[in-house]
Amino acid sequence: MDQKGYHRRSFQSSTSDEDLLEIAGASLDFSMADDDPPLDREMGGFSSHNGGGMNGTSTMMDFLEEPLPGVGTYEDFNTIDWVREKSRDRDRHREITSRSKESTWALIHSVSDAFSGWLLMLLIGLLAGSLAGLIDISAHWMTDLKEGVCLAGFWFNHEHCCWKSDTTFTDRDKCLEWKSWSQLILGYGEGTFAYILNYFMYVIWALLFSLLAVLLVKGFAPYACGSGIPEIKTILSGFIIRGYLGKWTLIIKTITLVLAVSSGLSLGKEGPLVHVACCCGNILCHLFTKYRKNEAKRREVLSAAAAAGVSVAFGAPIGGVLFSLEEVSYYFPLKTLWRSFFAALVAAFTLRSINPFGNSRLVLFYVEFHTPWHLLELVPFILLGIFGGLWGAFFIRSNITWCRRRKTTKLGKYPVLEVFVVTALTALLAFPNEYTRMSTSELISELFNDCGILDSSKLCEYVNDFNSTKGDDLPDRAAGPGVYTAMWQLALALIMKVFITIFTFGMKVPSGLFIPSMAVGAIAGRLLGVAVEQLAYYHHDWAIFSGWCSQGADCITPGLYAMVGAAACLGGVTRMTVSLVVIMFELTGGLEYIVPLMAAAMTSKWVADAIGREGIYDAHIRLNGYPFLEAKEEFSHKTLAMDVMRPRRSDPPLTVITQDSMSVEDVETIINETTYSGYPVVVSRESQRLVGFVLRRDLIISIENARKKQDGIVSTSVIYFTDHSPPLPPSSPSMLKLRSILDLSPFTVTDQTPMEIVVDIFRKLGLRQCLVTHNGKLLGIITKKDVLKHIAQLANQDPDSILFN
Repeated sequence: MDQKGYHRRSFQSSTSDEDLLEIAGASLDFSMADDDPPLDREMGGFSSHNGGGMNGTSTMMDFLEEPLPGVGTYEDFNTIDWVREKSRDRDRHREITSRSKESTWALIHSVSDAFSGWLLMLLIGLLAGSLAGLIDISAHWMTDLKEGVCLAGFWFNHEHCCWKSDTTFTDRDKCLEWKSWSQLILGYGEGTFAYILNYFMYVIWALLFSLLAVLLVKGFAPYACGSGIPEIKTILSGFIIRGYLGKWTLIIKTITLVLAVSSGLSLGKEGPLVHVACCCGNILCHLFTKYRKNEAKRREVLSAAAAAGVSVAFGAPIGGVLFSLEEVSYYFPLKTLWRSFFAALVAAFTLRSINPFGNSRLVLFYVEFHTPWHLLELVPFILLGIFGGLWGAFFIRSNITWCRRRKTTKLGKYPVLEVFVVTALTALLAFPNEYTRMSTSELISELFNDCGILDSSKLCEYVNDFNSTKGDDLPDRAAGPGVYTAMWQLALALIMKVFITIFTFGMKVPSGLFIPSMAVGAIAGRLLGVAVEQLAYYHHDWAIFSGWCSQGADCITPGLYAMVGAAACLGGVTRMTVSLVVIMFELTGGLEYIVPLMAAAMTSKWVADAIGREGIYDAHIRLNGYPFLEAKEEFSHKTLAMDVMRPRRSDPPLTVITQDSMSVEDVETIINETTYSGYPVVVSRESQRLVGFVLRRDLIISIENARKKQDGIVSTSVIYFTDHSPPLPPSSPSMLKLRSILDLSPFTVTDQTPMEIVVDIFRKLGLRQCLVTHNGKLLGIITKKDVLKHIAQLANQDPDSILFN
């Protein structure tokens, strides 16, 4: 399928912002039918922020009296002009405010315009929460389908099937209504042959789910693969990837996410849920003119949608807002903070109303701890932080190496075979171990669990040699044989998860990284927690325990160690800090555990940063060559604007357009012979005095429309960008006035401006390009791509890797 965009026949070559598109078009593995049409199809007007306006002095000569569809919009794989978009929105707002005093209808329109943002947040929250509930219920059912089926109703998962059963609490998983595949086919569930049949059915279902997922992604929505967070970060920074947040991507991602999670692959649904929520936000933006026609306003909505996605993924509305602010958003004004909070609230409320797990909780692994922690326990918590940092750095390096190999070798040409092999390997290794056979969310829930009197899990098989308990708290006890068996199984599960996740993340199926990272940390934390618990039980008279852990007391909570380990590993991989701690706090509902979580999260980040500065999402952004200018990185080099600008000394002179002396044919020749996204306009080639900047796309659309709609426009017609037409002989053809598409206030710096300041300008204003002058004369241009290439060169990286691939 061809990538559809706003293309016309006169586009002789692919245009790009910073020359990106010509490279991008050739190197995309999957192209995508555009299910998210460019904004210009219904563009009602274009208000130039430079004061040029639409008021030409000569009605006959300025055909742009009526706004043109497409002028002021962007092509695929281009960067938006944040300054222009914000100026257009301010102009629109001023116009609405001034009109509101003229009539009642205009006042109503003004009020509805102000309210539309909140209504949009409400709709995003409702849709994101509903889809998250659907995904949770479907994934839970299909995960259990690998092991058996419910006779009372095939649509029930194992837990729901046994709710009405008469079995005792200890035998609750052996209810008569639920039949394993061996019981259904052979009539009995014990024995070697029954085990082999269950094993076989488990692998077959896993392969079926994963193959269906990868085929749907490959055939209908290639953008639905992966977690989506690196691309969303890039889109929120101003880059345009049409179709990435469209309706087909939403539909296929929702279906294939259920299939991928149910297949038992080492991946989670939390990251992709952010992508799903952003798709909802982007699609719903088309209902409101204010957001449909302005790319900067749309990105404010997407920031709020990302918060709603994390809110339903973890049941953490506040954590979702902080995640959007800390991890994905590029521009996050105070108004967006409030709206993100509202969207996250509505999404969490919707999911709570659906109640997907039947326990009135938003996530499967919600847990509450009651035992306070002791100051000395900070030592094992910090050790878990160190482990999380080491695991994060190891995972990022290994996964990026593997993904680069996938991109540069024949491996990338066989995505279906890769998914088949990894799924088969995962299923074959997972089934014999009960802790890898269960879904990763159930595993985390089991590891977080604080053992109670009625718990029948192996992890809770302690030797009960006590006579009484104080309330719900059980004293520390000696580990029984079940605990030791569970420890060995968990150690094997840890090894498997550590290595299989490296090959799973980045395949052509929806794959999140939050849950596998948390599982690795939770296993390590539970192992350490049980070890410390047994140490305290057998050596309670040691000096380190004597002051606070007497015999018969409930001192150590292994589940808390699992939670701290989960936070440490997730922090090591993503480099989140504040949002991570708040998400984990909202999961447990315990304020007193914030300090252990903070200690582990910060230790994890410090250790991981000491080995490599990039988190997993930033590493994937760099691997894919997205034009993302990281705001967190310091630029400390002493280079000048003249060192980076183009043209260089050996290059041909800068391509410019003069303000009133070039014909239509001259301009079309420049457009056809170059691939630049815009051109400086100067007084004359000799003086090189800067007048403004005009976008290539606006020029093409304006000239095409003039040829069709304005009489007398021919190839020899003069184009002028001034207020008044230049003096020409009476026999000359009609002239074309294009002042309304000219940016009269392009950003300029002098050739002696330090690059440190230039980089800051690009980051904080979201510029596409900046013109370089000397004593008022135009010298050259610096684009966002030039800045990224310069940073890559200074970091001893390949500058040619900065392209959309």
